[in-house]
Parts: sequence; structure tokens; C-alpha cells
Amino acid sequence: MEVKVSTNRKLINKNNKTRLKPLDFVYRLILILVIFAIWQLSATNIGSSLLLPMPIDVMKGFITCITDSEIVKNVLITLQRVLKGFGCAMLFGLPLGLCMGFSNTFEKLFSPVVDSARQVPIMAWVPLTIVWFGIGDGPTIFLIAFAGVFPIILNTIQGVRSISKDYYNAARSMGASSFSIFINVMLPAALPDILTGARLAISTGWMSVI
Repeated sequence: MEVKVSTNRKLINKNNKTRLKPLDFVYRLILILVIFAIWQLSATNIGSSLLLPMPIDVMKGFITCITDSEIVKNVLITLQRVLKGFGCAMLFGLPLGLCMGFSNTFEKLFSPVVDSARQVPIMAWVPLTIVWFGIGDGPTIFLIAFAGVFPIILNTIQGVRSISKDYYNAARSMGASSFSIFINVMLPAALPDILTGARLAISTGWMSVI
């Protein structure tokens, strides 16, 4: 199907543009070295490990942390909570974003709710989540999912709306069903934006861990 080939070429071209070039790697390496040099000079001038420790001391502390079994265990527990919250955000946000992006009726129906809910600070939900889910993993998973669901919804909507109407018309003219259009046209074309939303969601989830 020509529509599917066109959307696949679009994804390939976008992936080629986002590949890290050798020169970009050199620039990033230089930036990191400059940051460490400024850090070292600043720590030396301040002369207090409490205010600003040396880079080597921070690296030693990092190695100590990753080799401590208790810390590793707690990190894995946190990672499990983040993945559960991210999964819930994807499970709820992806279908809603697809529907809102494809249908103006869905967009008008859910947009006021989504826009209102995402303005509420995440910490304002903490007392309610404790009342709803009690003490345990429930409140944490809910807050992670709540923080991550909005980037998924908004980016999915953007991905669906950026698809040219010509793709839909071409698919329908060749007798494609609604399900075929969804699988072969909508999802592949919106996938880059969906992945962007997922990346933002999981990073937001990490910042929302309580």
C-alpha cells in the first residue's frame, strides 16, 4: 500500500536526522569536560565539601551507592513503581489521545477536563491519593501516572493531527477499512510523536516519585 510506504519513509527520514554525528559527540564531550573543570575550580576556591564537594568525591560516593545492596534494592523498587505508573499512563493516555486527535467531538468533550486537570500541581493530589489508596505503592503509582499521562495525550493528539488528509483519502479510495487505516496509516504516522510523549512521560514520572 502506497500510504504505508509513504509513512514508513517519513519515519526513516526522521530517524536519520536524529542520529548522533561524530562531531556532535565531540562537542558534547568538550561541554562535559568544561563543566567538570568549572566544578573543580569552584570547589577548590570554596574549600568546603559541605557546600560544594570535589568531582572525585562525588564519583566515589556514586560508586559506593551502586555497590550498596540496600540502595540497589530501593532503586529497583522505585523503578518498578515508575514503570507501573508509566504503564498506567500509556494505557489511559494513548487511546484518549488518539480519539481526541482523530475526532473533534472527543476533543471538545474531553479537552476542558484534560486542560483543567493538568493545571493542578502534583503535590496538591498527595492528600487525596492517601485517602483514596491508603499508605503504600498506590499513591506513588497514581501520582507517577497522573504526571505522565498529559505529555502522552498532548503529543498523541499532535501526532494524529499532523497526518495529511490525503493519506486517509488515498487509503479509503483503495477500499481500506477503518481498522486498516488505523493500523497502517494513523499509528505509523503518529508514532514519532507518541514516542516523544512517552519519553517525556517517563522522565516526568521519575521527577514525581515521592
